[in-house]
Amino acid sequence: MAISKVEICGVNTSKLPVLTSEEKETLFERIQSGDLQARELYIKGNLRLVLSVIKRFSASNENADDLFQIGCIGLMKAIDNFDTGLGVKFSTYAVPMILGEIRRYLRDNNSIRVSRSLRDTAYKAIYARENYMKKNLKEPTIHEISEEIGISREDIVFAMDAIQSPVSLYDPVYTEGGDTLYVMDQISDKKNKEENWVESIALGESMKCLAEREKTIIRLRFFEGRTQMEVAEEIGISQAQVSRLEKNALKTMRQYLRAD
Repeated sequence: MAISKVEICGVNTSKLPVLTSEEKETLFERIQSGDLQARELYIKGNLRLVLSVIKRFSASNENADDLFQIGCIGLMKAIDNFDTGLGVKFSTYAVPMILGEIRRYLRDNNSIRVSRSLRDTAYKAIYARENYMKKNLKEPTIHEISEEIGISREDIVFAMDAIQSPVSLYDPVYTEGGDTLYVMDQISDKKNKEENWVESIALGESMKCLAEREKTIIRLRFFEGRTQMEVAEEIGISQAQVSRLEKNALKTMRQYLRAD
């Protein structure tokens, strides 16, 4: 997907206006009074938000123009529903709205067919989640969503799982301090933890050359099948640090084994 092109949907992205805080505040006051021209100016002044969001989908095969148009719908919904009394910046509120609109579009156009009833359940859960976050500024639990829409937690989880697009284990989740974390780093291996490959290469011996924290990470990750996030929570460091220490520990262990 050519996100880097200058013109998207007839809009020259290199010449998009940038609004100051004062301009945004003034325009929003006019919007609340029903000024359509102010709304148009506010939309144009925030199109860079849409561009920043669709860049997250650069690895997909979707047309950039299509995603930009869908993102603009999300932006307009954000403008129409934003409450200045929330005490948050507009961009903080708008980005999840734009993302949600694009993800709904991708789900609806997914080549994997999902039944109408499952999609309806999933969309009800998504709308309930968005409304909850708008009111409470925090993520709801599955139990809270279940109570709100009157559907069992099991059915909600099943429906949400059904509409998800397939991802690669090597898809990046986020990058922190130069270390990229991938989907595979967040998946635990409960099934094979007893016969994990690390046991077959004399792990116990090779772990002797590690510091205590590195030993703990290797034990939790490869003996107990924990995810990096679970390890991070247990020992009190970030997931990125776990990833970095794990890589260093495995490198040290390989060197130890090769020396033997």
